[in-house]
Amino acid sequence: MWGQVQTNKSVGGLFPNDGDGNAWGDKVVGFPPVLNKLGYKLTDPGRYQNLTDDFTAQINAFKKSDCEIMTGVVLPPDFTTFWNQALQQGLKPKVASIGKALLFPVAVEALGRNGNNLSSEVWWSPYHPFKSSINGMSAKDLADAYQHASGKPWTQPIGFVHALFELAADVAKRSSGLGDPKSVVTAIAETKLDTVVGPIQWGQADVPPFAKKNVAKTPLVGGQWRLKDGSKYEIVITDNKTAPAIPTGGHMQPIA
Repeated sequence: MWGQVQTNKSVGGLFPNDGDGNAWGDKVVGFPPVLNKLGYKLTDPGRYQNLTDDFTAQINAFKKSDCEIMTGVVLPPDFTTFWNQALQQGLKPKVASIGKALLFPVAVEALGRNGNNLSSEVWWSPYHPFKSSINGMSAKDLADAYQHASGKPWTQPIGFVHALFELAADVAKRSSGLGDPKSVVTAIAETKLDTVVGPIQWGQADVPPFAKKNVAKTPLVGGQWRLKDGSKYEIVITDNKTAPAIPTGGHMQPIA
């Protein structure tokens, strides 16, 4: 996503003092070595406490480094505080791709018009070309059904909750009985199932050796929140290089 916008490749990182922040901000196994490999310069002002009410120190560090890109794994209320203070204090990056905080539309709507063109990873959407192994519903069918039943917009976790039931049903069919733990574990390990979030299989080649037995990767794309109808937001998939089967709906736009 970042490569679609002309920037100076200077990145400001917001990593809290919690499990996610410490993992993503780690200089050896986190995001820093990935950014360095791709030619980005990271400014990491250090860990902050969740639910802080003053990000002036971080904002000043980012302004000093002329950061045109923001990233991090931030709680929704913390990002609202940071983003409002950043704009007030003259920090106006071209791109902001934030994990956790920008997952749900309600969190973006809390920013008003200042949420337009913020970006995030997208692990499931109505645009994913997958269907349920239980009832054949497409991703779009599932999202539409949820919206109709609840009156609320679809969210990314819905697909994965459904996929968990798909996996449970599939394992139950293939194991000798749910009262036999070993049989269930074996069935889970041997899973090869196409679900509404994509294919589920453990032991894939593109997973680190220590995680192969316990991690199944699903397709990931990038998206950008766009303001519509004056106050509501929808996420538009803007980059699918890692999952070409998932169609894009537009290109990245710099934050105005």
